[in-house]
Amino acid sequence: MNDLDASVAALRHDAAIKAMLVRICETTAMGFAAVVRVTDSRWVACQVLDRIEFGLDAGDELDLKTTICDEIRGHGRSVIIDHVAADRDWPTHPTPVLYGFQSYIAFPIVRADGSFFGTLCAIDPQPHKLDTPEIVGLFQSLSREIAALLG
Repeated sequence: MNDLDASVAALRHDAAIKAMLVRICETTAMGFAAVVRVTDSRWVACQVLDRIEFGLDAGDELDLKTTICDEIRGHGRSVIIDHVAADRDWPTHPTPVLYGFQSYIAFPIVRADGSFFGTLCAIDPQPHKLDTPEIVGLFQSLSREIAALLG
């Protein structure tokens, strides 16, 4: 089993991760949250909470180049979009168009050794106010907790 497969297997049924995803959906009112492993060649869902029938389960993959998570892997910063259609930078970006979401938030998960693991992300077809101290703080805290679980 390679590192990617081991990462997905380790997190797939983790109860703490599941509780984090529930908390994210409850706090943000968004319908989809996930912990995602992102490498230079693959995007793999480690654990998913899907209340909007987005259609992804743990272990499923998306084409890496169609994801904002790949951009986050490149620059290492979070991305927060309250409303794609009303945002000056995102209404014509191919990812929201392809996947049909209007709100998006993702924070990098960085291991203790400084290596990039992936992202903690959430999407929804409806706009949501995400760029708030409460939600930003929640994602910062949970992404650090996930990194700690990874060792």
